[in-house]
Amino acid sequence: MEEHCIIETPLGCAKIVGDTNGISAVTILNSEEKVTDIIPEILEDCAIQLHEYFKGTRQQFNLKLDAHGTDFQKKVWKVLRQIPYGKTTTYLELSKHVGDVKAIRAVANANGKNPLWIIVPCHRVIGSDGSLTGYAGGLHRKKWLLELESPYKQQSLF
Repeated sequence: MEEHCIIETPLGCAKIVGDTNGISAVTILNSEEKVTDIIPEILEDCAIQLHEYFKGTRQQFNLKLDAHGTDFQKKVWKVLRQIPYGKTTTYLELSKHVGDVKAIRAVANANGKNPLWIIVPCHRVIGSDGSLTGYAGGLHRKKWLLELESPYKQQSLF
């Protein structure tokens, strides 16, 4: 039976969905939701690892995943999981890793349909010119996540 919960993150509420087959979705919500009082046992590890990520103490996730998508989407999501913490890649590079340099649009589309926010780090994909392009969670969140992961921390002067 599929379970779900709502957790608070620095970027807003996130919904975690999964069952005994694994975590099938982690999505950022654009509205305030009631945070789940008791997280279902099957989702606890995911919630803990996400909190660790946001505290800066976790760089890799160790979770059983069960994302639903086409074979091509799953192939793209697998490549996304190989992008190291603190690094970025481009849609062009991603399409090369998928095996078709002409598949940039298809790769970008699969990237946008990623159901596992943060865990499958689609926020680490940027435009070839270094621009922060397309992000389902909003560009302000993409920028925040990349700054969290950056080895070069911006210091405040005041």
